[in-house]
Amino acid sequence: MRRRRQPLTRRSFLGGAAALPAFWSWALADETPPPSVLYRRAPPPITSADQVIDVMDFEPLARAALPPAHFAFLATGVDDDRTVARNHEAFAHYEIRARRFANLRHIDTSRKVFGTTWASPLYVSCVSSERAFHPEGELAVARACRSRATQFMFCTGSSVSLPECAAAHGAPLWHQLYATDDWTVTLGLLRRAETAGCSAIALTVDLRNYPRYNGTLVRAMREDSRQCTDCHVNNTHDMWRRGPVFAGLDVSHVTTLAPSDITLEFLDRLRAQVKSRLIIKGIVTGEDAALALEHGADGIVVSNHGGRDEETLRASIDCLPEVVAAVRGRIPVFVDGGIRRGTDIFKALALGATAVGIGRPQAWGLAAFGQSGVEAVLDILNRELVAIMRQAGTPTLADITGASVVRAAA
Repeated sequence: MRRRRQPLTRRSFLGGAAALPAFWSWALADETPPPSVLYRRAPPPITSADQVIDVMDFEPLARAALPPAHFAFLATGVDDDRTVARNHEAFAHYEIRARRFANLRHIDTSRKVFGTTWASPLYVSCVSSERAFHPEGELAVARACRSRATQFMFCTGSSVSLPECAAAHGAPLWHQLYATDDWTVTLGLLRRAETAGCSAIALTVDLRNYPRYNGTLVRAMREDSRQCTDCHVNNTHDMWRRGPVFAGLDVSHVTTLAPSDITLEFLDRLRAQVKSRLIIKGIVTGEDAALALEHGADGIVVSNHGGRDEETLRASIDCLPEVVAAVRGRIPVFVDGGIRRGTDIFKALALGATAVGIGRPQAWGLAAFGQSGVEAVLDILNRELVAIMRQAGTPTLADITGASVVRAAA
């Protein structure tokens, strides 16, 4: 005799789903699960970058691939890591206004930056010590950027030399600069960047809490008992003593990458030495943006160092509007921190950003799959950007304006 099928009730549904952790929050709240949970199944193992659906899916893959301390070095903030989280959460405070009747036959994501036309307003920002995430490190990132025609910001803390990265990228890099407390070494780094053909120097000014206390990293280091000597000295990560970017320079007097005297006088002194464009990375207020412009900055990056150095609870995206207002279109304004979706890029552009940088996502992709992982991250974000441009009725980046977003009601 055929058994009669029982109707699906909320009780029977939750009873059958009880073994799946994703359902518990909805069961306890006595609410009907949303479709994204209702139809979720245990996914098959991801074995290649092209199987990843969105950028956030790369994070658990990176966690699984890396030793505890290496993943924590990438993930950590300071104190409670709330600024790290706030950087992304704050994008939810902005809603996108969808417009109709636009001609969407052709979607153009190109943008001119410092006289060069980019295919997309997305660039790869600096992340240090990327051989901690994959054996090819920054070389894989540079090759990925080359294959996707994407600007790459080289890091002073790179685990690969500048000439190697420049050759792998095949186009002028931007060079992020940590100004050491030895002016001679700082000049040495600057001259090497110019020799390598870097088109911009991005002076980092937001590393003021050094040495910093990254609690998440410290806890993971206690769990990870390995003695790493490949890039560490006395199990301490002193980039200038082992990093290839400093090779051949006399670093005997260097004690920090974050000198306490990065003042306007220092900025004037550096500006006089930089022959290419000078970008100031780490500006989060209108007052400092105006000062940077007054003292010769060619561009500004709105950034809080990914929340790695400060616990202000101010997200980069929330700082962007006042910086844009202070600059008044005279120089480009870039932003990084918390970018995880194409909609995030759209919102940043609507709030006045010229282009948008990513940090942790490219490192997640690198850790998971090497070069193809970084390429997939770029492809996903650019695909999502095109999708939201269609939804918002903005066929070009110029069509994305302040009127394209509204602040969500509290």
